[in-house]
Amino acid sequence: MKKITTALLIILGVTIGHSQENDLPENIGDNFSLEGALALFKKSSSIAEFEKLINEENNNVNNLDLNNDGNVDYITVDDIKDNDTHVIVLSTYLDQNEKQDIATIGIEKTGNEQAILQIEGDTDLYAENTIIEPFETESSMNQVQHGPALAAINTNRVSVNVWFWPSVRFIYAPRYVAWTSPHHWGFYPKYWSTWHPYRHTIFYAKAAPHRSYFHRVASRRVIVARNVYLPKRRHSTIVIHNNRKTVVIKESKKAKTSKVYKHKRR
Repeated sequence: MKKITTALLIILGVTIGHSQENDLPENIGDNFSLEGALALFKKSSSIAEFEKLINEENNNVNNLDLNNDGNVDYITVDDIKDNDTHVIVLSTYLDQNEKQDIATIGIEKTGNEQAILQIEGDTDLYAENTIIEPFETESSMNQVQHGPALAAINTNRVSVNVWFWPSVRFIYAPRYVAWTSPHHWGFYPKYWSTWHPYRHTIFYAKAAPHRSYFHRVASRRVIVARNVYLPKRRHSTIVIHNNRKTVVIKESKKAKTSKVYKHKRR
């Protein structure tokens, strides 16, 4: 009887462990909703407000714990401005010295009262070319040439002119000064308090509403913004791997070996 009980406990332990491992994201960055970031950027009236919103638990955008301390990381927001191009950089401090970029929102003015934007996940955290942009649907009718059949209705996704988003109008205002977050490691706003990260499947479900009006695309359209950003990209020496189930963290900058930590989830 004891042998049977022991065997059942081992099987149960293996099953629970396997279930927990399968509940982790394919890429670490999947615990930050790029669609959610765009949804909050669209409704924000300033970059300061945008930074506040993405760091609120009930907005279901951020579930990252990159330094594996058991708490969700605070996301800072900075704007790199180059003429009519803006790059909104979302980053987090992993300790006093290490900062890792999470994603960038590239914004380019394409004409009088016209602008486009895309958000792209950093390659340390996301799959290569993880690019999200807003979309709208446009319906068209194809008239049938012969017979009594009804006309066919086609629905297509079309690009969005983001010029009239409050946040976009804010950064293109004549007196706007490029925003730099005043917050850093150990110095966070009084209104903010961290929380324990959720299991990925729970977080994915919570973030589902954000995916209604933003979709992944195969090509990058904000080329100038990308070129402006790359020389200033912040890349941490701590997060060095992004395969499923683990985060590999270096013991020190000079270390030849690495520690492997599994994420804790609710």
